[in-house]
Amino acid sequence: MSAVIPIPFPMGGDNIQAWMVTRMKESMQVLKDHVHFTVDPSTIEGSNDFRQSLAGNDPSAPPTFFTGKSMLFVDDPDHRRLRVLVSKVFTPRYMESLRPRIQVIADELLDKVLEQGQMDLVEDYAYPLPINVISEMLGVPQADRSQIHAWSGTLAHGLGLGRKDPEVDENLRAFGEYTAQLVAHKRQHPADDLISQLIAIEEEGDRLSEDELISMITLLIFAGHETTSNLIATGSMMLLDHPAQLEKLKSDLSLVPSAVEELLRFNGPSTIAGPRFATKDIELGGQLIKKGEVVIPVLKSANRDESQFSQSEELDVTRKINRHLAFGFGIHMCLGAPLARVEADIAFTTLLRRMPNLRLNIPRENVNWNFTLSSQGLASLPVAF
Repeated sequence: MSAVIPIPFPMGGDNIQAWMVTRMKESMQVLKDHVHFTVDPSTIEGSNDFRQSLAGNDPSAPPTFFTGKSMLFVDDPDHRRLRVLVSKVFTPRYMESLRPRIQVIADELLDKVLEQGQMDLVEDYAYPLPINVISEMLGVPQADRSQIHAWSGTLAHGLGLGRKDPEVDENLRAFGEYTAQLVAHKRQHPADDLISQLIAIEEEGDRLSEDELISMITLLIFAGHETTSNLIATGSMMLLDHPAQLEKLKSDLSLVPSAVEELLRFNGPSTIAGPRFATKDIELGGQLIKKGEVVIPVLKSANRDESQFSQSEELDVTRKINRHLAFGFGIHMCLGAPLARVEADIAFTTLLRRMPNLRLNIPRENVNWNFTLSSQGLASLPVAF
């Protein structure tokens, strides 16, 4: 099969040519080549910015990760400036320092259900673990977290490439307004949290505008739990689907970090990377991509590329992986990857240590999937233990 496949792509009322990139080599080329590809179509003369067609026409609405100038939708030099600023507080050392607190949260969640002998792994564990971690990091009050979950769910399910459900505008506005109010509160009452630290960085100079700050925080809240929840839930399902691999992991929990990488490769949360737009004509995988056309790296396909992974369609928790694309690649690689790895390590280790008899509690064919903005996850996962 060709590595670069033409697909129709309706955007802003126009049909423009788009291409799916299905192999590792070509996907990496697109993700790292910032001369020929950009995440910001507004920089290409005559190009259609699909976000403008989806964002609504309300200039009074506050910015969010989707409508504002977040790191997702700008390239260097703005991307470097934003990433450097947030990296000051989002360091791998800081992520590692969270281990004891993440462990407490994981144990508390399992304590609540232990005597019941059953739970919905999504609702009781995979969802609340990451949202509590990122909310504590950022300083989001406990009372507000269920509302953030509701907004995030609507946005994740209602936004897609070239489509937007009617309730999305209202939820984006509410999410942006809430974040603006939270920032205003933190300005008056700074605390030991990341939002307060980002405000302090902003106030040291004009390197992070108010709009950029609010866009950044909505991105950290949304991206900080949605995909990690999917990794924990889907990863658990994949292990239940492969009992020999599950047994291997239970018998040696030191394999969990390598198993997490394999679960990310085998069926990671993100189906695609954000679309790139050709800034000039280029040949890719034997196809001529013209200026302004859309290129979509399909991460799930690249991560099953048989030229890169032996027995690529098999799950192997002992696999030694040099590289996968579950977190993207290049300058837009997921900033939260170290946090997701720490959370997944603790989540799987704790789950298998405390519930070694974990098993599915409904027929396998009754498991329901959610297909969202650029990811795939489980609607629920009833298990017994």
